[in-house]
Amino acid sequence: MADEPGFVWLAGAGPGAEDLLTLRAQRLLQEADVIVHDALVPAGVVSMGRRDAERISVGKRKGAHSVAQTEICDLLVELGTKGLKVVRLKAGDPMIFGRAAEEMEALRAGGIGFEIVPGVTAAFAAAASAQIPLTLRGVASNLVFATGHNAKSETLPDWAGLALKGATVAVYMGRTVAAAVADKMIGAGLKPQTPVAVVENAAHADERLFAGTLSELAVLSNRAEIEGPVLIVIGEAVGHAALHKAETLVPLDVARAAVA
Repeated sequence: MADEPGFVWLAGAGPGAEDLLTLRAQRLLQEADVIVHDALVPAGVVSMGRRDAERISVGKRKGAHSVAQTEICDLLVELGTKGLKVVRLKAGDPMIFGRAAEEMEALRAGGIGFEIVPGVTAAFAAAASAQIPLTLRGVASNLVFATGHNAKSETLPDWAGLALKGATVAVYMGRTVAAAVADKMIGAGLKPQTPVAVVENAAHADERLFAGTLSELAVLSNRAEIEGPVLIVIGEAVGHAALHKAETLVPLDVARAAVA
């Protein structure tokens, strides 16, 4: 096996639903000798691989990194050097907050051939489930993908300024910094009444949808029962979605107490 050239595919597993996996990714899972997968990739997708393929979990979740990124990079190079066909399976799309750039750099340095297999990213899955138009003629002509983690910075994230110009902003990994996101965007001049949608576990069987306004977004940080991956969509286009079945961002008991 070592005499044959190894190869690595950085493949997107999609947001969760097994039937949102691309046909190319499904085919490669059947061809792979090794599947290196994240924790957020559902077991049903991982099981689509060849029966005798080795499966290696390198999952990262809720800040608890089971395997350091440098170790993952080294592992991919090591497997490729052994002449193995490897699918590096990432939730969503590998090029959107998937740290694919670091893995590509390591593979190039190690002389290992690789390709990217795109996947459905969480923002698209969340928008589809909630029927939110991410762009809308006359309302929103720009779409921004952002990570909530940079809201911790003392400086205003660039995407806050773009939101003021009418862009729809999709914030990944934003639950714990929701209050900071709201404060910064309102401080920048975005209206507190700007529509907001929050999707937990997009495209999973236990998906939940919440609707509210930017001024209410801060409560998300305190809702400990919302444990799954969260995607926040902010912008006027959200107001054109059919959100009548969504839960409220502010629980009814909290809202009543505030009024009283």
